[in-house]
Amino acid sequence: MAQINDNFIKIPATYLFSEIAKRVAQHKEENPTAPIIRMGIGDVSLPLPDASIDAMIKAAEEQRHAETFRGYGPEQGYAFLRDAIVLNDFTDKGINIEADEIFVSDGAKSDTGNIGDIFDNNNRVAITDPSYPVYVDTNAMAGRAGEPTASGAWTNLVYLPCNAENNFVPALPTEKVDLIYLCYPNNPTGTTLTKEQLTVWVNYAKENNAIILFDAAYEAFITEEDVPHSIYEIEGAKDVAIEFRSFSKTAGFTGTRCGYTVVPKQLMGTSSTGEKVQINKLWNRRQTTKFNGTSYVVQRAAEATYSPEGKLQVKALLDFYKENVSIIREGLIKAGYTVFGGKNAPYVWAKVPQGMGSWDYFDYLLKEKNIVTTPGAGFGASGEGYVRFSAFGSRENTIEAMKRLEK
Repeated sequence: MAQINDNFIKIPATYLFSEIAKRVAQHKEENPTAPIIRMGIGDVSLPLPDASIDAMIKAAEEQRHAETFRGYGPEQGYAFLRDAIVLNDFTDKGINIEADEIFVSDGAKSDTGNIGDIFDNNNRVAITDPSYPVYVDTNAMAGRAGEPTASGAWTNLVYLPCNAENNFVPALPTEKVDLIYLCYPNNPTGTTLTKEQLTVWVNYAKENNAIILFDAAYEAFITEEDVPHSIYEIEGAKDVAIEFRSFSKTAGFTGTRCGYTVVPKQLMGTSSTGEKVQINKLWNRRQTTKFNGTSYVVQRAAEATYSPEGKLQVKALLDFYKENVSIIREGLIKAGYTVFGGKNAPYVWAKVPQGMGSWDYFDYLLKEKNIVTTPGAGFGASGEGYVRFSAFGSRENTIEAMKRLEK
């Protein structure tokens, strides 16, 4: 009989958002007419920009005709999209990134999980706590996390607590680490690091030969000037950082699936014999072997977000969700909650009533208010005592939810 990867047995049997969906489904079954408002998972509610839809229709029509039909595309992404990314997301902002340092994919979730393929299991991994569950679970699947403890923590991971006591700014590791996951604006807390604070991490990585895995999926929600949109705004970051980005939250591609990863060519790792190896080449080799490229039609839709009309339409989407998050933040404060985040991110991190756990309060809000949130404990030990509110719902439901909480 075939032997399985035992690491899959060690991880929780249910992914966080699958457990939420299970509980919501049970509540809906028991209360068929319950007017449920979903503010949990970070899925968008507005349709794609018209520019993207028009581009997809045009690209699909091309596939109808032999002279314009396209089969396999480049695994790294078509030049038209990579060039648009370089120009609009980096060059226009004074950042020097080249097209062959861009790898288009089906989303940041895939890339932040798959990036571990190119790193040895002996690397020590540091993860902010709370954090996006994919960072922890994929390292556990690979065998890099060690063993799970009774508290849910893993023996080989280095946790960097982010809480109200340290203003959600993680302290530098006190032990040697090799890989560091940072997500800013942060999921789930909605908090940020300033350029000065992020510079501390870049300098630490350079001094300790570590690599930062920087998830910038929510950079489009930044409103404050001193908050960097890219880690490459920090001098020296190209020597120590990989950056992940997504079209999901910026342009509504959660179901369409498109993102990209930036791997600078000057970023180096070390082989078991001490030889320096270019990380860009390793990721390229991984992608060309395990990934066949993002759909041509989808890449044309992503490219269209950089057109003049596309930019205006994306801005309108972002403005809508930014207004939602303001309504949530102000509504929760009015209702007596202690809240964090929500100024540069689509999430508000709210303290639950004293004496209750995150899952307890999740169940209370679901059963008594018909509001779905995300329990903070699902993001790590430091998330206990909080719930996350997402701003990606409709305006009507966002306002209604706050009215329910006021009562």
